[in-house]
Amino acid sequence: MAERSEDSYMWQAIDLARQPLFAPHPNPRVGCVIVVDGQVVAEGLHRAAGTDHAEVAALKVERDLKGGTLYVTLEPCATHGRTPPCSTRILSSGISRVVIASPDPNPVNGGLGIKQLREAGIQTEVGMLADDARALNRGFFSRYERGRPWVTVKIAATLDGRVATANGESQWISGEAARADVQLLRAQASAVLTGVGTVLADDPRLNCRMDGLQRQPLRVIVDSHLRTPKTATLFTVEGDILFATGGKVESESLPTSESQSRIVSFESADGRVDCRKLLDYLSELEVNDVLVEAGPTLVGEILDAGLVDEMVIYLAPAILGDSAKAMVITSVINRLTDRYRGKFEDVRFVGDDIRIQLLLS
Repeated sequence: MAERSEDSYMWQAIDLARQPLFAPHPNPRVGCVIVVDGQVVAEGLHRAAGTDHAEVAALKVERDLKGGTLYVTLEPCATHGRTPPCSTRILSSGISRVVIASPDPNPVNGGLGIKQLREAGIQTEVGMLADDARALNRGFFSRYERGRPWVTVKIAATLDGRVATANGESQWISGEAARADVQLLRAQASAVLTGVGTVLADDPRLNCRMDGLQRQPLRVIVDSHLRTPKTATLFTVEGDILFATGGKVESESLPTSESQSRIVSFESADGRVDCRKLLDYLSELEVNDVLVEAGPTLVGEILDAGLVDEMVIYLAPAILGDSAKAMVITSVINRLTDRYRGKFEDVRFVGDDIRIQLLLS
């Protein structure tokens, strides 16, 4: 059998981190592989906040690990949070070498785990497949490095870029398979954000309806003047709701049944919601990833503010014509050099629709 390359073990750890259908919010996805004498003897991954971290899960293997190498996608924690520090467990395991893809961006832990391992005499290397490991947790890194979550805009449109008829009818432009795929986007998001216009027009629930989901994403409603009716369907399903308003808050909450809601003001000069302040606040709530499912005006505002990192667009094989509503309403662009341009990360069919993943960051 041919000897495996070093980075193949890290790729295995990255693949492990990808496995859980639902991300372990607010924690990052992490995978770990232990190799002894050229053989993989243990694997581990982090499945949910409060459960074993990937390194601890792998180290539970019942065998001698003396002289082994541990490959992990993120720096082992060295502080006691919901679980004991991973670095301490590694130090007592017999592992002699640790290969880390990426340092931890959390200033509380960042660098500390590496320092502890090296000071204990364990050969510690950092940087193998770092970009690929970071891509597992774009929101986690964004929250610590930029002070705001990773923002993904989801749009369902026709081939001519229309999201609703002239009178506002939009259900359903995309097919059933595409709508099921959106449920996965919601499951992987920390928060789902929309505007009051969408609430009034579509009366959505905005929750995730996938089996096995242990937590609902926070639902964020941008509602400058609190026009959301108390009879809105979103109040009838479980999950927290944050109303972002642009003016003075008369009450800190709205009466709800299944849902718990709160109101926070993010006032701007024009009385509208300051989306940058809103994202800063969501970061403080440990929100890593925000999925925007909003109308063309709010999407345009967020795009013009430079706050969109990624777009997922479902294109249906249909045309509505120029009287229908455009997918995005931005500020006027008179020069091609001022256009918004991204990079295609993925293009594929989902049912009868085309799913385009576009990176703007």
